[in-house]
Amino acid sequence: MLPLPDLLRALDSGELSPSEHVDDVLSRLESDTTNCVVTLDADRARQRAAALTALSTSGRRLGPLHGVAVGIKDLVDVTGLPTRCGSRLLADAAPATADAPVVTMLRAAGAVVVAKLHTHEFAYGPTGDVAATGPARNPHDPTRITGGSSSGSAAAVAAGHLALTVGTDTGASVRTPAALCGVAGLKPRRGAVPGERVFPLAESFDTVGLLAADAASLAVARTALGESGASAAAVLPRIGVAEGDWWRPHDPVIADAVRAVADALAALGAPVAAQDTPGVAELAATYPVITGAEAYATHRHWFTERRDEYQPATAARLAPHAEAPAHLYVDARRERRRVGRALLDRLGASCDVLLCPTTRLRATPIGATEHGGVPVLPSMLQLTSPFNLLDRPVVALPVPVPGLPAGVQLVGITVGEDVLLGLARALETALR
Repeated sequence: MLPLPDLLRALDSGELSPSEHVDDVLSRLESDTTNCVVTLDADRARQRAAALTALSTSGRRLGPLHGVAVGIKDLVDVTGLPTRCGSRLLADAAPATADAPVVTMLRAAGAVVVAKLHTHEFAYGPTGDVAATGPARNPHDPTRITGGSSSGSAAAVAAGHLALTVGTDTGASVRTPAALCGVAGLKPRRGAVPGERVFPLAESFDTVGLLAADAASLAVARTALGESGASAAAVLPRIGVAEGDWWRPHDPVIADAVRAVADALAALGAPVAAQDTPGVAELAATYPVITGAEAYATHRHWFTERRDEYQPATAARLAPHAEAPAHLYVDARRERRRVGRALLDRLGASCDVLLCPTTRLRATPIGATEHGGVPVLPSMLQLTSPFNLLDRPVVALPVPVPGLPAGVQLVGITVGEDVLLGLARALETALR
């Protein structure tokens, strides 16, 4: 699959029609081996592609994504399709009666929705191997995880099936699968992309994001959804390279990737310096308390009456919050505000963008809870969740490394998505 800018050039020039493109995508998805697809919407996709092809023939375009096939995480409502959230509890869910706003925006831009994509059950996990439909499989090694919870969204891009997919991110769920599958991901600030009609995990942090092959594709897609895309002056920000034990990956290849990116940024002319992050461990400790309490509040009735229908790993994560006293949740929210404010003040005084690893490990074997003596779940979550707690925009970028993919995060401390995407685009060129 071509990166999104190249695909759009082919569609705009007439070299490729929307119908040809959508037929090719559906053929790929029908023969997929990563288990990234939950539901194909083939008939409606072909009908819409035919209508868009007719517009193209007459020299008209519906919008900036005219004819582009997109996939939607199965946490997000698409009219006429059930939203099952990767769970047996919703196996008999009725079709959605309306599109989520993000889907409406994509359709208005000319995109063609072709499929609902795999999610870790109820988005409550960073591995992507816990779902009623079985694990998603990493296109680079089908015995390994994709990361989660936007597992199918990352796998579909990495496998070359789709140029653009929609995911969600509560603590890791766009960025971790992006890193493990070797694609790019955007986590905007909360609410920057509308989150209505998306099944909640934790209302304090839930964010709608995007996955694509590279930052250039993300910039095009973000512009189509109403933002300014990438800033051309993106190499000017002060770059802080997160240092300290908290940020040290367990896989040395990931550490090498961070150093390579820091060197490339310095070569581009950006001021680069080591950056301490006082209080980050204390801040991160509030995440499972707040997320767990809010998730349990959503699932309380189901969990009480239908616990056996959850995947065992999901039930095990929900169970501790059934009897947790309310003051733990309130205390965690207060601690988040206190520590987060101090950390942002410290960071903003010395850097505009923070560079750090996305995960501590690369893709681990499906079903593994430990890898080389290292617990898998926290390794896939701890380096991403602080930026949901701080509500900062993040671009997750793959870095060329030997073997399985690795990725880094570019976190906007004093800058927004446009600067991050511009910086990421410059980096992609420099790292080639």
